[in-house]
Amino acid sequence: MLSFFWLRYLLKMVKGNIVVPEDILSFCCNGLQGSTSPPCTQDTGEQQEEAAGAMGGHNPTEVQMSQLVLPCHSNQHGELSAGQLLKWIDTAACLSAERHAGCPCVTASMDDIYFEHTISVGQVVNIKAKVNRAFNSSMEVGIQVSYEDLCSGKHCSICKAYATFVAQGPLGTKVKLRPLTPQTEEEKIEHSIAAERRRMRLVHKDTLKDLLTRSTSNTEMETRDGSVVVPAEKTRVESVELVLPPHANHQGNTFGGQIMAWMENVATIAASRLCHAHPTLRAIEMFHFRGPSQVGDRLVLKAIVNNAFKNSMEVGVCTEAYDQEMSVSRRHINSAFMTFVVLDEEGRPRTLPMVMPQPGDGERRYREASARKKIRLDRKYVVSCKQTEVPLSVPWDQSNKVYLSYNNVSALKTLVAKANWVLAREKEKVQIYTLEEDKFLSFRIEMSVHISASQAFSLLSDLQRRHEWDSHYESAELVQQVDEDDAIYHVLSQTLSCENKPQDFVILASRRKPCSRGDPYVVAFRSVTLPTHPASTNYTRGETLCSGFCVWPESEEMSKVAYYNQATPGYLNYVTTNVVGLSSNFCATFEACEKFLLKNKDDLIARLQEL
Repeated sequence: MLSFFWLRYLLKMVKGNIVVPEDILSFCCNGLQGSTSPPCTQDTGEQQEEAAGAMGGHNPTEVQMSQLVLPCHSNQHGELSAGQLLKWIDTAACLSAERHAGCPCVTASMDDIYFEHTISVGQVVNIKAKVNRAFNSSMEVGIQVSYEDLCSGKHCSICKAYATFVAQGPLGTKVKLRPLTPQTEEEKIEHSIAAERRRMRLVHKDTLKDLLTRSTSNTEMETRDGSVVVPAEKTRVESVELVLPPHANHQGNTFGGQIMAWMENVATIAASRLCHAHPTLRAIEMFHFRGPSQVGDRLVLKAIVNNAFKNSMEVGVCTEAYDQEMSVSRRHINSAFMTFVVLDEEGRPRTLPMVMPQPGDGERRYREASARKKIRLDRKYVVSCKQTEVPLSVPWDQSNKVYLSYNNVSALKTLVAKANWVLAREKEKVQIYTLEEDKFLSFRIEMSVHISASQAFSLLSDLQRRHEWDSHYESAELVQQVDEDDAIYHVLSQTLSCENKPQDFVILASRRKPCSRGDPYVVAFRSVTLPTHPASTNYTRGETLCSGFCVWPESEEMSKVAYYNQATPGYLNYVTTNVVGLSSNFCATFEACEKFLLKNKDDLIARLQEL
């Protein structure tokens, strides 16, 4: 079988089919790896989706994979190797991407992966992958991994991941993807939030750079009583792998999952050299493939422990490629950061030795590891936690601004995509809908307005003008203009609290223009806390969990404007009064909003023309 692969490889070399054109290296998502199925035409992909849709609404891009964990897949603990799991994840995700694209696809990036449990030999790994959203030439694939114990029937979640794939046409040209139409409520939510996750990926590096710029340049060693100090150089690992045909796809490019598995292997060795034990991989940082590698390349994998915290350590891994002749310098393929723990017999994390970084680059990696840990904790706290598990107002600082913005917009988009909205009241052009879910009562107020969507978006996103139409607002002070799309306001309200005092709010306002046709303009609000604006005795500090506007264009001069609010317990009495029709306050406020939009749209056009 191996001889057959090499024969096919040699024939491809003769024909010149595996030469990588320059434009492959210019993809906006940087490096590209991995594909798992033979090339097919775009028409074939469309036929597959039509056939799958005709069979009862099943997502045509969904791929399910079940693998029995055998001893050959396990590590020294008798548990599934994380590297093997990464290979299976990449394979399933790529099959899903190619099912939608109808042509070969390559792995561009993988978001953070947090491994919740380990999987033992004899258990079954169940992987479900489906495309959440297709952009121009890239698409996001969502992956859910769980294990199944065949003896007890127990099922348990392992991890959830998001991968980005790029479709490739002949000779590596970009392929414009067909839009994906979500069907179920879950698919609509994932489709909507995919645009926000894409935005977060693009600014991830800038977030780290910004945090490092503001942090001190001095490397302060952590002190722990009785801890052994290990020089970081003693954990360094370097290993070389020869890319053979079984490691590559039909295009001759190395599987992305195979590279991830090799990286996990050297990272585990580096972690073991620090703790002199068998470590367990807990998380992989978001990473991008920077360039392709092919059959015949030599991959050099380097790993070192960047920093060791009390119960966890970060290992940095770098992958470079060179060909047999080494005619050019080594090509940087990928870098990743992996978090390991060492568990005792009861499954609790052990205290780890400390790391002494080398001067220069070692100290830089040490500082960056501390910054990444803070970002990981902020991101996991803000993004991964359920609404019932976090306080309404999350502390704001520069390190978590990207993830608070993401959570702000994604929470509103999730609320918008809910399917069980019930029409509670209709008065002329204004409709009020309610949604009862868990302990939250959400409401939606919408109407059509004779104004363009972009104009309505510009006017409604300025909180400093909201008092002109909303009688509950007294004033809104701009506290911080975070960036072009996000700002923090201190809002004073005329509504009295149960303590018979006016309320005030510290609100993060996040604006988003449509990512593609059919998307709404979004203005999302949520409460945050700022040290510069503590609660005052003159006001009752109010909080908003999730609220905001969505504006859909109905024509060039007509828009559907909808306001959403997920009511907190302190707001329920006020909301209920309006929903049952005891007051027309909501309708009156929204009618005032319409008059405000119509009155100011001409002034807005004039100002834009002056600019």
